[in-house]
Amino acid sequence: MEKNSKLNPFYIKLQQYVKQGSIPPKYADIIEQFYLCYQQAISSGEGSADAHNDVFVTLLTLIKEQCEKPFDFQPYHALIRRPFDYYQFGLDLVKPLVDLPHSTVSGIQHLEQIVKSLENGENAIFLANHQTEADPQAISILLEDSFPKFAEEMIFVAGERVITDPLAVPASMGRNLLCIYSKRYIDNPPELKMSKQLHNKRTMELMSQLLSEGGKAIYVAPSGGRDRPNAEGIVEVAAYDPQSIEMFYLMAQRAGHPTHFYPLTLKTYELLPPPQTIQVELGEARITKRAGIHLAFGPKIDMEHFPGSDSKDKHERRASRANYICDLVKQDYAKFP
Repeated sequence: MEKNSKLNPFYIKLQQYVKQGSIPPKYADIIEQFYLCYQQAISSGEGSADAHNDVFVTLLTLIKEQCEKPFDFQPYHALIRRPFDYYQFGLDLVKPLVDLPHSTVSGIQHLEQIVKSLENGENAIFLANHQTEADPQAISILLEDSFPKFAEEMIFVAGERVITDPLAVPASMGRNLLCIYSKRYIDNPPELKMSKQLHNKRTMELMSQLLSEGGKAIYVAPSGGRDRPNAEGIVEVAAYDPQSIEMFYLMAQRAGHPTHFYPLTLKTYELLPPPQTIQVELGEARITKRAGIHLAFGPKIDMEHFPGSDSKDKHERRASRANYICDLVKQDYAKFP
């Protein structure tokens, strides 16, 4: 780090914050690795990598603020655009990594119908796969020219990590979030399990309120986590949890407004791959690349009629429905370049 500090404003600021004790050395190392990887990635695109130093200097300041005084996310968090525009900042950070000429959006005809139904007060719940921390920003970037309002207003069901990791929080503050503890982490640590369950109950109550207002688009990843490579190194869409889908379906039936379900498929893995294995501790490495990304909207899902819906066992029916919806996403994923 020393050799760059005299010339580079990023390194000057990073050294300053570490020396002050504002950013722990552990996070400083992660940030530096992310910065170097990011600069190398965007150097393959248009323009100079140094042109994006300002974004990283801003990111450092936001991370410093988070380390010193963590932002308190409520069960429902509304995006913040003033006095600082966290939504736009997230786009500015991620967009240089997106190779737009080699990116695609399919199923626009379905999205057009969805947007019309939202304008009529109906709700849309997207049962989506999930690949990177930057998936919300990826969606906005791909829809920036066609459906910017829809992308900005979308509500994301967000896990604990993106609202507690200092590197993820600045981007999370710029999105509408329903904050929930996933089953994967709810038992860790054991003494907080009860409070996490109460938090989740409050989040579900708030989601019911939002659906009762109508006109809401909600993204949820029923897998409970990000897609990862299999033993052959091929990234696979993670299996959907039947209980998660059932919970959202029951809430939709009580919404008071027509609430429809849709498959939503993302291919963003190369932008910011997750660790190879699931890690409980915060502070994962950020390794990034510049890549084309892909998004597909599917037609409305019939939540009552699907292969296996005639089973008399409710657990079998729910498992069949989850597999059916996951297969719809897998089919669209297989069509991506």
